Amino acid sequence: MDLWRKFIYCTSLSGPVLGSVDHMQPQDFEKVASPVSVAHFSQYKLVRLLVKRLADLNFQVCTTDTIEGQDCAVLGGNKIMMGHECTYISPTADGVEVGVSFIREGKRMEKKICCRILVGSDGAGSTVRKLVGIKMEGERDLQKLISVHFLSKDLGDYLLHQMPGMLFFIFNSEAIGVLVAHDLNKGEFILQVPFYPPQQSLEDFTPKVCREIIFMLVGHKLVDVDVIGIKPWIMHAEVAEKFVSSCDHVILAGDAAHRFPPAGGFGMNTGIQDAHNLAWKIACVMRGVASPSILQTYETERRPIAKFNTALSVANYKAAMSIPSTLGLDPTMANTVHRVVNSGLGSIMPPRLQKLFLEGIFSIGRAQLSPFLLNEANPFGSARLAKLKSILDEGNSLQLQFPAEDLGFRYLEGALVPEITVCGEETFEPTGRRREYVPSAETGKRLPHMNVRVLKGVSKKEILSTLDLLFGDKIDFLLIVGPRKESYHLASGAINVARSYEVSLRVCIMWPYGSTHECMAANDAIRPQVENVIDVVELGCPLSSSSVLSSSSSSWWDLCKMSNKGAILVRPDEHIAWRTKFGIDGDVDGEIRRVFSMILGVNK
Repeated sequence: MDLWRKFIYCTSLSGPVLGSVDHMQPQDFEKVASPVSVAHFSQYKLVRLLVKRLADLNFQVCTTDTIEGQDCAVLGGNKIMMGHECTYISPTADGVEVGVSFIREGKRMEKKICCRILVGSDGAGSTVRKLVGIKMEGERDLQKLISVHFLSKDLGDYLLHQMPGMLFFIFNSEAIGVLVAHDLNKGEFILQVPFYPPQQSLEDFTPKVCREIIFMLVGHKLVDVDVIGIKPWIMHAEVAEKFVSSCDHVILAGDAAHRFPPAGGFGMNTGIQDAHNLAWKIACVMRGVASPSILQTYETERRPIAKFNTALSVANYKAAMSIPSTLGLDPTMANTVHRVVNSGLGSIMPPRLQKLFLEGIFSIGRAQLSPFLLNEANPFGSARLAKLKSILDEGNSLQLQFPAEDLGFRYLEGALVPEITVCGEETFEPTGRRREYVPSAETGKRLPHMNVRVLKGVSKKEILSTLDLLFGDKIDFLLIVGPRKESYHLASGAINVARSYEVSLRVCIMWPYGSTHECMAANDAIRPQVENVIDVVELGCPLSSSSVLSSSSSSWWDLCKMSNKGAILVRPDEHIAWRTKFGIDGDVDGEIRRVFSMILGVNK
């Protein structure tokens, strides 16, 4: 983690450092908010791990050489079809027919697949989204960039020992760029440089040219630079107008549903949250447990989160742009110049003159970064360096950690029972500044983490997190109650109702800190005598160095701001679907039936 905690601002990787920001705080390592710490992981590495995990679960990874070429009405289950492209989507009586194409032995082959639900998780340029006619809403073309994927063990070793960090913002009179250090030990990097088409084209960025840009940003030549990928991309901040379409048969997830600036890790985190929200709902529909209408709650719950995260990532991106602006390289001005060249008087110039003019203007701008100007002895440069330091010290630059948004987001309506609050939901404007995660057991929030010890019940571990009381490989709901007669009555009623809804319900009895097996044995006569019950004892939360988290209590119910008379019903995605703070007075079965009806969209 020490290798990627810093953002470093410099004139070259071997030159003066203008400033740096350490984005890790002590509480990030304390595992108070979660049983695991934050991590930096490249997407392509994550994909490899996911494919391997699916193979371990008996999914068959199929290449284009191992897939039949003819049409098949129904695709066999547990298959991952690599190298296939969606070409058309057509509605059927109970789903959609999907056309796919692939290349085999130099020939394009086609086939069709029939399915009940199609999830388009095919990236920012989603073909599925375009085929069903879903539009994107938001800000387009924030910036155009060229991404250069390269390897250099020499550069990795140098940074590892001299200047370890995750992002390097490099500004000098020859070139500017942002270097992402994906793996310093292996020397794997992604370089992002500004791109201004049509005056510049992808053909201008040959491997040789890219190596020269790398050398200018490093400050000297490297002998082992291996450029393995060059591609242009456009930064957008958009959310799909809808996530569910075609009578609930086509669903968008991940980058297909929302496109963010790469500022804060929201792309991958929001996409994983989408999948977490959607998977159990699809499983319930396919098993006949829930109404297909539950799929609409995916959009109801996730789209507001995507819109908020879009605004937050834009605010964070604008904070990032404050650094080059302070150094005299205002990106807004650069984009304005580019637009003038494209559509103003500059458009009448021949393309070659347009390119020379644009490069000349940018060269003049970069001249402000000359070491003769940008230094403490020069009043002009000293003022800019002082302002840059102020931005970094006050946390007004690009931020990395957003615990409140990563863990503390809340679903206000959807597959849950909304709470009636007196003062209404507290709202926050997306400022781009870090906010700490505050555990909460409010309906729609993620279940708080606390370590517990298993007293009785099926578990692979003796000590586990409350988040692990739900098994990731099963579609279980979880009911957490205290060791009280009235709570046992509530739990028994909930188990019976869940059974009538054909839902698997696991009951957790939360014993107070210090409870023993003897305490539990004394309650055996009134305890629910059914399977799928687990007794655990609180171990409490460790104290945190964060003032926000330092009030963490050893009591589960205090952490949840509830009494031990209450009960919490947790969905398979670890979000709270319903709670009662003081138990149920009256018809327990009727209330639990109302709860499951609202969650699943069915009445029984």
